[in-house]
Amino acid sequence: MLKQFLGVLCVMSLSLGCVAQECPWAPEDAQAKAVELKDTGKTVTVNIDGKLFTEYHYTDVIRPYFYPVIGPSGGPVNRHFPMKKGVTGEAADHPHHKSLWYTHGNVGGVDFWDDRREGRIVQKGAPELVTVDKAAAIVTENNWITTDGKLICTDKRVYRFISTPDGPMIDFEITYQALKEKDLVLGDTKEGSMAIRLAPTMRLKGEVGQGHIVNSEGVRDGATWGKRAKWCDYYGPVNDQIVGVAIFDHPENPRFPTWWHVRDYGLFAANPFGIHDFEKKEAGVGDLTVSAGETTTFRYRFYFHEGDEKEGKVSERYAEWAAKK
Repeated sequence: MLKQFLGVLCVMSLSLGCVAQECPWAPEDAQAKAVELKDTGKTVTVNIDGKLFTEYHYTDVIRPYFYPVIGPSGGPVNRHFPMKKGVTGEAADHPHHKSLWYTHGNVGGVDFWDDRREGRIVQKGAPELVTVDKAAAIVTENNWITTDGKLICTDKRVYRFISTPDGPMIDFEITYQALKEKDLVLGDTKEGSMAIRLAPTMRLKGEVGQGHIVNSEGVRDGATWGKRAKWCDYYGPVNDQIVGVAIFDHPENPRFPTWWHVRDYGLFAANPFGIHDFEKKEAGVGDLTVSAGETTTFRYRFYFHEGDEKEGKVSERYAEWAAKK
């Protein structure tokens, strides 16, 4: 159990990035608000300063996801469908776009992206909850399986929740573990991977969409799809206030800087595998192989901020995060 590895202020020093009494992912600002976690047995509620920030759903699901995700204006930055249907202004497309999640469309030859396919990600047991200073984390292990029970691979995940005066953040760390007897291929497809489906008012296009997209290279709006960048930011109005969601790609990730599967209808995803689609190259060129028994790790940060990328100081916040090893 995780509790066997408890230190004074941190646990699992390798996964959580903590050593002894130091925890570099915990907030340094004295104005940071406390993060609290509560496991209900089906979900983990994440509160910041006593108010709901998000909820982690891990039982009776095709794959774990976070819903809702409350932004700086006090309203959700995510689409409600399919968890909640019939919301005014929402498109009822792509029912596998469940708020905020991680998966991929070709893992060991199995589609784990589309709910209509055979891939399922099943959490092993209860999540481990960790609180350090004013920050908190959820640690899980998961099986990637087919509907007939065939194990494709496993993973270990750490979700860290951090409150800052500029806005809340979620750090995602996912470590794929290939089975001992077989190499694992993370396949070349645009359908993935670290993703959020945004609120309809934040969309670049659509009946109520008033959003914009920009990446670290200065590319904007529809031209950002399939481009490589260190970070990407999607912003627009929620509750009559401009708010943004930025996703950061860590410099130590394989294939940094990543490609972005970011659509004008509100899908926003970092995808380091889909080179065939993004660059119109031969099929399979984006395959990434994890040798039998070995691991590979990806790290991302979600930053929820007020205003556009300049008002939210996205570039500055990225530089601070990327400098931490």
